[in-house]
Amino acid sequence: MREAFHDQLDQMFRDLAGICESVETAVRLATEALLSGDPAIAESVISADDDIDRARERVEDSAFLLLTLQQPVASDLRTVVAALRMVSELERMGDLSVHVAKIARLRVPNLAVPEPVRPIIERMAAVAEDMVHRVSSIITERDIEDALALAHADEEMDQLRRASFAELLSSDWEHGVEAAVDIALLGRYYERIADHAVSVANRVVFVVTGENPRAVGA
Repeated sequence: MREAFHDQLDQMFRDLAGICESVETAVRLATEALLSGDPAIAESVISADDDIDRARERVEDSAFLLLTLQQPVASDLRTVVAALRMVSELERMGDLSVHVAKIARLRVPNLAVPEPVRPIIERMAAVAEDMVHRVSSIITERDIEDALALAHADEEMDQLRRASFAELLSSDWEHGVEAAVDIALLGRYYERIADHAVSVANRVVFVVTGENPRAVGA
């Protein structure tokens, strides 16, 4: 009975890693739509979000079934509860990718990102995509070392967000209020994707060690 239970837990984590891979694709395609102004790519991100939502529901159903039928002991209960929180964060990352795609679609046939801030947005997108990619591996491998290291990538994201604000507040900004709002929102969306990635990684650390990395580092 316990072996079957742990097989179900492992399957739940494989499902979480699968959702993470879908989110990685969403981040990549949303960025492509943003930088190319391709409305078809933007629409593909928006429509694919339903698949992420359904995958989240399947993980939640599996978790609630385990809680109801198996009455897990403390360490296993920790794993199930963490999985429920992780899948919610992954879904939110998918939603944030949709927000990026919607900005891209809104500005067609123009581009939402003015040329002076394009390198910053490109780098923010690359960091976010890489962090999501790493989270998928962290979930699959229960890689505590990389989970703890992910915070360094988040620090770069914070620096990029500050750089984007510096551009918006510069006296040289000549792209108007609409573009400034777009850049401010895009910076927020990519930053939040990174924040959620760190949060998911921290939950993996908690599952494996029983310790909250944020509490330990405080």
